[in-house]
Amino acid sequence: MSNTSSYRSARRTRWVIGMLGALVPVSMLLAVSAGSVPVDWAQVLETARTGVPSLDYTVVVELRLPRAASALVVGACLALAGVLMQVLLRNPLADPYVLGTSGGAAAMALMAILIGLPYQSVSIAASIGAMGSMMLVFVLARGQGDWSSTRLLLTGIVLASGWGALISFLLSISQSTQVFSMLFWLMGDFRGDGPGAARWLLLAGSLTFSLIMSRGLNLLAAGELKAESLGVHTLSLRLGIFLTAGLLTAAAVTLAGAIGFVGLVVPHMMRMIVGTDHRRLVLASVLLGGALLVLTEMLARTVLAPRQLPVGVITAFVGVPLFLYLLRRGSRSTDS
Repeated sequence: MSNTSSYRSARRTRWVIGMLGALVPVSMLLAVSAGSVPVDWAQVLETARTGVPSLDYTVVVELRLPRAASALVVGACLALAGVLMQVLLRNPLADPYVLGTSGGAAAMALMAILIGLPYQSVSIAASIGAMGSMMLVFVLARGQGDWSSTRLLLTGIVLASGWGALISFLLSISQSTQVFSMLFWLMGDFRGDGPGAARWLLLAGSLTFSLIMSRGLNLLAAGELKAESLGVHTLSLRLGIFLTAGLLTAAAVTLAGAIGFVGLVVPHMMRMIVGTDHRRLVLASVLLGGALLVLTEMLARTVLAPRQLPVGVITAFVGVPLFLYLLRRGSRSTDS
């Protein structure tokens, strides 16, 4: 009987991952097709074949495709970082931003906007802030004591509060012409630039690391003592998780600002569908996170077209009721 149920579970998991894998290209196609300007695909293909410029080709390849590719990478990075953070902190409410990485990035980005640096410098400043905040959490959490999950979480929360205060101060002293661009960055949005090769490589490397260490992730999620008793070097694994999740979060935030709920909701959704085994959970979360944010980016461009909404606003509208539903469903299953 157990063999039959495990076979059915494995078959369902393969079917779910296959469907998610198909959802990614479908979402990309929808994203590059939808918008305030209709696309003539015959013109796009003709331009690709002959090189003769056309408006349709410019809209698809130079405007919509880079945004969709950025959304795919950011969604996948945030979903994977959320899975890793929930294992590291053993807290179902952990998300990629809980350790203050996004706060450091936002504070430095807003400083760059405030002093009038070129727009290209904002991402560099955000990168410096994100990496600096991650290292600061690591040093302060280690201190002279044990590098425990509780100490790490408390350090991250306090540091995030400090970054929040600095962000509020920067907004209060900024000119009105600067506040709009600051708020738009804080709410999360994509520019016309693509994600770049470095972020693709980081995502691929982090996904490979997570799949290779999936057994250790399973054991660590069950408890540090149990993992150590079964031969897992928990300190090395936790350091690897911390660095990987921090780099993924930094890559996402510096590209699109702070986009919420993806790293929190997607792992929970996938646990309910494919289970808690990280061999399945990691890949499923990456696929769903990427596809979900691509579709969200499309909605942000089309709901009030030709005006564009910040993507973070759409993810909040979708994420809040979805998370409350998942929380209610989880409490029902626990009570039963």
